Amino acid sequence: MAQTLYDKLMDAHIVREDSSMTLIYIDRQLIHEVTSPQAFEGLAIAGREPWRKSANLAVPEHNVPTTNRSLGVSGINDPISKLQIETLDKNCKTFGINEIPMNDIRQGIVHVVGPEQGFTLPGMSIVCGDSHTSTHGALGALAFGIGTSEVEHVLATGCLWQSKSKNLNIEVNGKLNRHVSAKDIALYIIGQIGTASGTGYAIEFSGNIIQDLSIEGRMTLCNMAIEAGARVGMVAVDDKTIDYVKGRPLTPSGAKWDKAVEYWHTLHSDKDAYFDKILRFNAKDIKPQVTWGTSPEMVVAIDGYVPNPTNAKNQTEKVGWENALNYIHLTAGTKISDIKIDKIFIGSCTNSRIEDLRIAANVLKDKKIASNIKLALVVPGSGLIKKQAEKEGLDKIFINSGFEWREAGCSMCLAMNADKLEADERCASTSNRNFEGRQGQGSFTHLVSPAIAAASAIAGHFSEVK
Repeated sequence: MAQTLYDKLMDAHIVREDSSMTLIYIDRQLIHEVTSPQAFEGLAIAGREPWRKSANLAVPEHNVPTTNRSLGVSGINDPISKLQIETLDKNCKTFGINEIPMNDIRQGIVHVVGPEQGFTLPGMSIVCGDSHTSTHGALGALAFGIGTSEVEHVLATGCLWQSKSKNLNIEVNGKLNRHVSAKDIALYIIGQIGTASGTGYAIEFSGNIIQDLSIEGRMTLCNMAIEAGARVGMVAVDDKTIDYVKGRPLTPSGAKWDKAVEYWHTLHSDKDAYFDKILRFNAKDIKPQVTWGTSPEMVVAIDGYVPNPTNAKNQTEKVGWENALNYIHLTAGTKISDIKIDKIFIGSCTNSRIEDLRIAANVLKDKKIASNIKLALVVPGSGLIKKQAEKEGLDKIFINSGFEWREAGCSMCLAMNADKLEADERCASTSNRNFEGRQGQGSFTHLVSPAIAAASAIAGHFSEVK
């Protein structure tokens, strides 16, 4: 019987089935400092040990400072941030969990570090106490975010009860316009279908445009699948996938590699596989995107205008648009390119990989950021990416243009560390969420690609790449 990629991955991990739920085996779990303390505490109270310690990898990311780390954890000023990282270090030591600590060059964002280290591999089931775990589906893995109680459950048993999702295939074919990236594709799709259309579905991205994307680009796309309402986003395995994982620290070698590759080549939807829903998009319709409101679905092309609530599809959407405009201090009909910006953030688990930094640096080369930009940050997704960027001289391009070159971490994606926006500050951000207060209380977030972030930094307002 023909199967989708999602069905193949689910079937490969079934332990037992109930009438409406399936117990699946979890191959790997990524752990960070925010959603793990209660999970480890639960193990301690119950007197349990992790079922398979080597199946877990911990990385501090949300609370780490992106400036000078010479003092280590003791140099963190915020007491809550400091406590969370100290607690992760202590728990990993107590329970024998492999941790990449704050000052290790391999440290970074879990959704960057996992694939980078070969901890994420095709065909695996991967979980993390973070919604953007869907990122790892770019490598043909079954990856999804879980809650704190589930983190404990996976630590204790290596298994998890799940309800099976329906299958949604999103095809993107044609030819991309200039300076359109995976981030623009993701935002465009979410703008077209909304943030709830993927609810209850596992999304498989396909089409010649998806095949042409780099693995980094596919990660960006799958990262944003959660913003369309789906817990799972994935791309079929191809030669790019296998070339990407080959030779990484935790990737198998020798006979095990050959056997793995043989299996990985089966990780695609069969020709006659049934999808509950198929959505098709033409790449020529996609331009660089900018969000204007307080949800990723509130997005228009860079050459567009802030929409008028009177043009909303229904009353619910009309009220949502009105509330968003009131919060973000914008007026309907304003040209996107007329919106001035205070700060720029290039980073996050969506757009902090070496490809993203190269794209932004190429736009910024030999140029300076505008005088009205109060702060522009580049935060690599890992210490190894930072090292590679410095080897290529990208750091010098950023610094010479007026950007600050930081250490790896989640940084200004969310207001959980020292990198925050102040009230009424407007930011062009390469992160994944533009909710109210996401980057700081009373702040305004506009989601963009690395290229548009860089071009807008030069212009001082939202701008296409010149």
